[in-house]
Amino acid sequence: MPLTPSTPHLRTLAFAGLMAFTALPAAAETVGKVGVDWIGNDIYIDAVTDPKVGGVTCHVTYFDRSVIDRLKKGNWFEDPSNSAISCQQTGPIAIGDIDPDRSGEEVFKSGLSLIWKSLIVTRIYDRKNDTLIYLAHSREPTEGSAKMSISTVPLYGQTVTWTSGKP
Repeated sequence: MPLTPSTPHLRTLAFAGLMAFTALPAAAETVGKVGVDWIGNDIYIDAVTDPKVGGVTCHVTYFDRSVIDRLKKGNWFEDPSNSAISCQQTGPIAIGDIDPDRSGEEVFKSGLSLIWKSLIVTRIYDRKNDTLIYLAHSREPTEGSAKMSISTVPLYGQTVTWTSGKP
């Protein structure tokens, strides 16, 4: 029997696809690019909005190696793990269904290599201090990096809307 739009199976697949799309980490918008040398290495500055926390914007910086640098150093397929992050309140804070677990929740992910290495921004909610913590770090399957950066957004004294209830 051919599948038609009214087939329950197809509607279930379409709903699952939509839910998977809405659960994706945030996309970044490049807001700055600074050249650091004559061979074309650059530092990029991206604005990242938390998909579950309205009114907070993080600015993440990372290093982008040029073709000349890749030829010179022989490592074609990855950029350094160096990154920095700064997050601030940029509007009224509205917090959706965030994961209150100590390991946090991935907010943003961007590739730093051809296949495995990624720049990750993870959000952790510090319940005791009523603060959102944003951690920028790299992830690799075999060799983790100790290079990281954090930024905090205190919620104390702020008007915060919790759409799913405060954890």
